[in-house]
Amino acid sequence: MKHSLAQGFEPDLQTDASRNRSDAAVRQQFFADTDVTRRRAIRRGLWVAVLIYLLFSLTDILLVPDVSIHTTFARVVVGIAALLALELQVRAGTRADFMDLTCAVALVCGYLGWLLPAMMTSYTTNMSYYMVFGAIFMMGANLFFTFNFALSLVASGVVLCIYFGALNYLHEDIYYRIAFGTFYLACFSFTSYVNWRLNRERARVLLSAVEAKIRQREAEERGEALLRLSNTDPMTGVANRRAVDAQLRLLWSDWTTSKRNFAVFLIDVDFFKKYNDYYGHQEGDRCLVQVARALQLAVSDRDALIGRYGGEEFIALLRFNTRQEVDKVAELLRRAVEDLCLAHERRRDGTSVITVSVGVSFTRPAPEHKLERLIYEADRALYLAKESGRNRIKLFDPDDPLTSDDTENVAALLDIAIQQNLVSLVYQPIRSLANDRVQAAEALMRLRLLDGTLVPPSIFIPIAERIGKITDLGLWAIRTACQQMLQTGKVQVVSVNVSPIQLKRPGFATSVAAILGELGIGGGQLALEITEGLEMDMDSDVLRCISDLRMLGIKIWLDDFGTGFAGLSWLRLIEFDTVKIDKSFLHDGTSLRGKAMLKDIIGLIRNRGPKILVEGVETVEQLHLMQQFKIDHVQGYFVGRPVSAEAFEVSRANGVKGMR
Repeated sequence: MKHSLAQGFEPDLQTDASRNRSDAAVRQQFFADTDVTRRRAIRRGLWVAVLIYLLFSLTDILLVPDVSIHTTFARVVVGIAALLALELQVRAGTRADFMDLTCAVALVCGYLGWLLPAMMTSYTTNMSYYMVFGAIFMMGANLFFTFNFALSLVASGVVLCIYFGALNYLHEDIYYRIAFGTFYLACFSFTSYVNWRLNRERARVLLSAVEAKIRQREAEERGEALLRLSNTDPMTGVANRRAVDAQLRLLWSDWTTSKRNFAVFLIDVDFFKKYNDYYGHQEGDRCLVQVARALQLAVSDRDALIGRYGGEEFIALLRFNTRQEVDKVAELLRRAVEDLCLAHERRRDGTSVITVSVGVSFTRPAPEHKLERLIYEADRALYLAKESGRNRIKLFDPDDPLTSDDTENVAALLDIAIQQNLVSLVYQPIRSLANDRVQAAEALMRLRLLDGTLVPPSIFIPIAERIGKITDLGLWAIRTACQQMLQTGKVQVVSVNVSPIQLKRPGFATSVAAILGELGIGGGQLALEITEGLEMDMDSDVLRCISDLRMLGIKIWLDDFGTGFAGLSWLRLIEFDTVKIDKSFLHDGTSLRGKAMLKDIIGLIRNRGPKILVEGVETVEQLHLMQQFKIDHVQGYFVGRPVSAEAFEVSRANGVKGMR
């Protein structure tokens, strides 16, 4: 992926221990890293050296008392000047190399400042022996300070030259000059050699140390990069499932210990499968990358985590203080993706851009509340947001029957509903206006709890679809309706609603054929109502299943025409036997505008050829309007309410021609 965040980690991973580095680069790195430490050591060393230098004033008083006041004054002046120069450099942040140079100059000046007044003494014999102590300055340059070899060689060489000049002036004895000159040369050679060895060994140790430090830093950087990579989705660059789970555990721990509230936002890209199939997987991946980036930017000013939870589903984790803050963030996330304006031409819900549905759950005081339950609640809220039309948000509400804990009871109940006779059918009559007779009925499913309480279809049908029980319930409804209404001859046609999930299930048409064959029912007596909804995708599996059902003679009805966005496309692709117009259009027919719209819809359907059935006829005026519009069939409380098979009675004789 072009925009993959994982590519940003590649330079980190390429930094390994095999990288070639020159000694000069490593030395430069070392001096840059240790400059502060060296400056501190130089400062401490010069203070100690000046103190010792001043203490030697005592030997001046003993050995050269006649000039001791001058030598002492010279020591004080040189010492104060050296310390003052050094402290100014410390305040100015001067590099350690320049501070070493200051120390070397101070050492030479200290030797020269003492030697010149001392040579004026009348105690020449004492002074001839006292000059031996000048070797201390030479050894100080080579051993006491940590000068580099070149600087120590120059400083000790200057001291040696000054000594030979003073020796030539002070003493004429050739043997004395040879003895003490040889001593000074030996000290110079020996201390210089020792300084060279020390510098070499020190450099080796220091270079090894800095090299090890560099290697350690590189290893830490590689480890951090690998850790980031292991916690990052390689395609989108947001947190992966592992990082999300870790953050969830951390947030949950804070909630249980200190009651710091947090919210879980599950975000699903609407109709992404259609986008992927139409634009290709590469464009699909690019779409997910842009969605992930938009989600991150939407909450960039908040302490939130955006992660990829799987496929086209993302998750956001956020601490919050008020419920209004949760609402605001959910809307920010939804709008951030919508504002991308990524074209999605395969949608048929009135929207032509990529959008997301958002399900939200949040911490709250509850008995036996668990982290897994919080995720489950967000998932249920997301499902409801998708069922409500997509491109919207839904917050989990424990008081809402569609998201409350009661749905778990319903889900468990559906597993035993058929065996325990908890599910049943009622039938609503359908009247033909051509002969004013009831010739058909629509089967409607009902579910009751173990205590007899009825569960509305608006609750248990979505749950059955979500948990996969709708297929078994649907086949049971077809079998039961055929047994109760067709085998007994109560009606000539019975209609049963089918879910899009059933039509997509392989072998559905075969299962229906087996039921009809077993019961001895002709295919023309069964009608399957397909709802014009958002989930009704026009893929090849659905079209093939409908074709197989029509080959069995089964009638195919389009239910709730006008409430979705796919109706015209379905009318173009499929030859429906009957189209049911949603009751909302009939109820709007009391106004001139509503009546005109209803008339236009009827004309549109009639031009395509199927029969027309209008739902929701509840008054005699509405019935007369349908007769005026020459509608084929009507259904509603005025015609008859849903009743059990036993209570169902045909209002007119049944000897007329059946519905087509």
